[in-house]
Amino acid sequence: MSTVKESVEVAVPVHTAYNQWTLFEEFPRFMEGVEEIVQIDDRHSHWRTKVAGASREFDTEIIDQLPDERIAWRTVGGEASQRGLVTFQRLDDGHTKVNLTMDFEPEGMVEKAGDMLGVVDRRVKGDMKRFKSFIEDKGMAEGSWRGRITPA
Repeated sequence: MSTVKESVEVAVPVHTAYNQWTLFEEFPRFMEGVEEIVQIDDRHSHWRTKVAGASREFDTEIIDQLPDERIAWRTVGGEASQRGLVTFQRLDDGHTKVNLTMDFEPEGMVEKAGDMLGVVDRRVKGDMKRFKSFIEDKGMAEGSWRGRITPA
């Protein structure tokens, strides 16, 4: 299993960064390779991605979510195996540090080679920079889901 970690400081309050991150269907607007996300219910979503020429479809499940602090997920079906955690750290009233850690299992020769060449690392770094630009340009979240999900 491979691990990617990336952090970005955004010039918005913690609740704004967190609220925008809960709108999974908006991820294709700032995440390269994410073609579509369909929110199934509070815990589950269906993803269509294309990374390094490999198309994937999979479902994710939120396993822990605490407003303004963290969202943890894992895949539960489909062609990808991953889990991750995004945390939100208040720096001051108008700045937040967003930390992303993702563990994933590259499959096949192309994905394993891409992983060794740092393709996923660069993609995640770019996604976090695009999230920063996206949320700072807007200055506010387009909505939110502030429910609590606890580990089973």
